[in-house]
Amino acid sequence: MQDGTVRAVVLNSGGANCYTGPEGFQTTHAVAERVAEHVGIGALDVVVCSTGLIGLTNDRGTVLAGVDAAHAALSADGGDDAAHAIMTTDSVAKQVVVEGAGWSIGGMAKGAGMLAPQLATMLVVLTTDAVVPAAELDAALRASTRVSFDRLDSDGCMSTNDTVTVMASGASGITPSADDFTAALTQACTDLAMQLLADAEGSEHEIAITVVGAASTDDAVEVGRSIARSNLFKAAVFGRDPNWGRVLASVGTTAAAFDPADLDVAMNGVWVCRESTPHTDPAEVDLSGREVTVTVDLKAGGERATVWTNDLTHAYVHENSAYSS
Repeated sequence: MQDGTVRAVVLNSGGANCYTGPEGFQTTHAVAERVAEHVGIGALDVVVCSTGLIGLTNDRGTVLAGVDAAHAALSADGGDDAAHAIMTTDSVAKQVVVEGAGWSIGGMAKGAGMLAPQLATMLVVLTTDAVVPAAELDAALRASTRVSFDRLDSDGCMSTNDTVTVMASGASGITPSADDFTAALTQACTDLAMQLLADAEGSEHEIAITVVGAASTDDAVEVGRSIARSNLFKAAVFGRDPNWGRVLASVGTTAAAFDPADLDVAMNGVWVCRESTPHTDPAEVDLSGREVTVTVDLKAGGERATVWTNDLTHAYVHENSAYSS
């Protein structure tokens, strides 16, 4: 990708082709070459994505046969088939379209577990018909992922095979402003990230943790991520227990600027804690719905950030204990 040109993306599920040694490396080469042969491009312009179990050697013949079959099935309306084909533990396919002024962005994603920053166990392919030079496309993607996929922290576990790719064909002939394109791409990435969160393995609640009054954006993200990674907090939400003490305990593990004697916490809009003391009766917090919001005011500045996570359930433990079998 160093020359800024990509002409095709090929994806396989089942085996991640990671930690598979020289054999796996040669399989990647063979797949790229087969795709290039089919579509009449150079193999260096093919991005190869794999998802599945780490350390599993994919049968090269089977994967190459899959490339042949996929090429034979190529069509202008094959996006839905592709979005379903890349699913692993996903229960639904994930797609998005964002319309611009005469141009558009479309995308698909897979992922349901190991959702944590940089990026998640997910594959995301985005395309646009806008005219966007490679350097600007790269800058827009990095800005978009920073506030979407990078702030999705379902279970604190990262994947070896994270991939988010965006390609611009320029087919519309329209060149949007950098701000307009980045805003649309951020909308697309955020939409897909929320679809990933909603399909998180075994989850019963989607939790948005917003940290306000932070001295810096980094502080806000660090605090939000600390709460999102607290198994105690996530288990409490699963049990529909608005235990704000677990929120404050997580804040205290960070290096963010705050006064431990002056923190406010709200859950689903109910301020259960003011100035680090009990406020409204937690019994007034309704955690029966899937959507949960947590707001933490650090009172240390004017920055804010939101990190998304989900609850820790029996179903999550079961699915990940039985996954490899």
